[in-house]
Amino acid sequence: KKENKNAPLLYNLAELQNDCSKRFKISPDETLQVAQDLYEKKLTTYPRTDARVLSTAVAKEIGKNISRLKGYEPVQGFVERIMKEGLHYNIAKTQYTDDSKITDHYAIIPTGQLTELRSLNELQRSVYDLIVRRFLSIFYPSAEYQTVKLVVAVGEEKLFAGAKALKAVSYTHLAPGFLEIAGRRQEEEKEGSNKEDNEETDSPGLLELADQLTKGQELPVNGYSLKEGSTKPPKRYTSGSMVLAMENAGQLIEDEELRAQIKGSGIGTSATRAEIIKKLVRIGYLHLNKKSQILSPEVLGEMVYEVVNMTVPALLNPKMTASWEKGLDGITRGTVIMEDYREKLEDFIRKETLNMVERNLTSRLVAQIQPLTGKGARGIAAKKKLGIACPVC
Repeated sequence: KKENKNAPLLYNLAELQNDCSKRFKISPDETLQVAQDLYEKKLTTYPRTDARVLSTAVAKEIGKNISRLKGYEPVQGFVERIMKEGLHYNIAKTQYTDDSKITDHYAIIPTGQLTELRSLNELQRSVYDLIVRRFLSIFYPSAEYQTVKLVVAVGEEKLFAGAKALKAVSYTHLAPGFLEIAGRRQEEEKEGSNKEDNEETDSPGLLELADQLTKGQELPVNGYSLKEGSTKPPKRYTSGSMVLAMENAGQLIEDEELRAQIKGSGIGTSATRAEIIKKLVRIGYLHLNKKSQILSPEVLGEMVYEVVNMTVPALLNPKMTASWEKGLDGITRGTVIMEDYREKLEDFIRKETLNMVERNLTSRLVAQIQPLTGKGARGIAAKKKLGIACPVC
């Protein structure tokens, strides 16, 4: 069947930080600094935003932003087509414009002013190009694909294969739509159709073969081989994917109301998430591989986690953050009395503190932490001697 794929929503800071982490291997705080530099040079709009859409007011005047980009040579042809065909006229009626999804600022877009363009260094220009291409792509048509999913039964077993490729308009022309602006390779995309195992199926030639097959047709089997595999653990967080995880921290909360509450706030804000990660690295809780931008826990971070998990585990649950955010939001709206909220918070602190004192987890904590600081341990906790006597001994 045929499928259409629309351009992604515009950049907010978290999405930009994630993309820059993957493409340029820079940390979120470095991306924020570059975005701030571009803003101060009046090349792009305000960077500290959570919105990925335009406001109605901006959408009405968006032609000015587009037309000014004619002076940016890498996208000149795309700009001319958008203006000539009027592809921007109805942007206010699409998913890319939504006032309800904007709190303080709309998405990060180019202003169209190019006076400071020559003053950019290589990294700044690369990030600017990323923002410009994401912006222009929302005005282009969707990418058109042809997809094939094949199910072959051998006795009681069912085997799955799938393939996906850009639609061929003619022998020499594909229909890449917005992908033409995005600068991505227009190669045939492989798509796994075995949803149970989440495995991608490598099926070259399947699109060509599909025209020769009919439903219910029997095929000769000349031989087969079995390949054993195993599931892989999830990939480690990078500094960029961690920012997105912080933004969407409430996805694992079962309570629908609490999940909705943290959805709008997450852990930190667009302005503070990069600094939170930077601080955790600086104080030795996390380790950041600058080359790959992969984050991993340091021994000290694992020790802190173990202590909190054994004493006040509620603090590790985003549900707690969501409930606190719900209370603070209620105070702002006038539906929660501030004194009541503060009393409940103090009761929680008092209760958890007394619980720790009564349980006296000292011996268990020592037993739990010792393996982390033994032979082969790394990080601050493995190297730093406190120089004080144990209060129990």
